[in-house]
Amino acid sequence: MTFFKYIEGGGVIGYVILALSVVAVAIAIAAALRTRRDRLVPDGQVRRLRAHAEARDFRAALENCRSESGDTFVGRIAAAGIERALRGPLGGLEARAAMEDAGEDETARLFRAIDTIAVIASVAPLLGLLGTVQGMIGAFETVATVATKSSSYYETLATNISIALITTFQGLVVAIPCVMVHSLLRRRIDRAASDAGRALEPLAMALEQVEGHALSSEAPHT
Repeated sequence: MTFFKYIEGGGVIGYVILALSVVAVAIAIAAALRTRRDRLVPDGQVRRLRAHAEARDFRAALENCRSESGDTFVGRIAAAGIERALRGPLGGLEARAAMEDAGEDETARLFRAIDTIAVIASVAPLLGLLGTVQGMIGAFETVATVATKSSSYYETLATNISIALITTFQGLVVAIPCVMVHSLLRRRIDRAASDAGRALEPLAMALEQVEGHALSSEAPHT
C-alpha cells in the first residue's frame, strides 16, 4: 500500500487526523525556534546583567531588560526583580521572590504554548479508535445486509475493515511523535528555567545586599 493509500484509506476521519498532524508540526517547529537557549537565556545579556550587578548599576540593568533586544525570558524575569527592588526600602529583600514568581509565570506561558501538542497526542488515537469503530460497524452491516457473496460484497467488507485498521494506524503515527516532541520541549523549557535561575543568582544576591535607600535612589523618576 502506498503512502497516499494510507491517507485516502482512512476516510473523513483520516483526513481529520492528517490535519491535526499538520497543526502539530507547525506548532512544534514554532516552539522549537521559540525555546532555543540563545533566545531564552542569551549569553550576551547574561554577561551584561552580571556586569551591572557587580557595578550595582541596577537602573542600567533594568533599561537593558526593557529594551527590544533585552525582552527575553531571562530579561523579563530580571526586570521583575529589579522593579520590585526599586519600589521601596525593603524591595531588595523581595527581589528574589519577585524573580521566582516571574520565572514561574514565564515558564507556565511557554508550557501553555506547547499544550496543543499534548492535546493532539491524546486526541489522535481517540480519532483512530473512532475510525476503527466506524469501520467495524460498516463491516458488520455489510455481512448482515448483503445476501450474495459477490465480488462487491468482499470489496465492501475489505474497505470497511481497511478503514478500521488504517485510522488506528494514522492515530498512532500522529500521537507517538507528538508525545516525544512534547516531552523534549518540556525538558528544554525546564532546562532554560534552570539556566536562567543560575544566571540571575548574582543579580539577586546584589539586590539583597544593597541597602534600601541606595536602591530607591536608582529608581527612575516619573
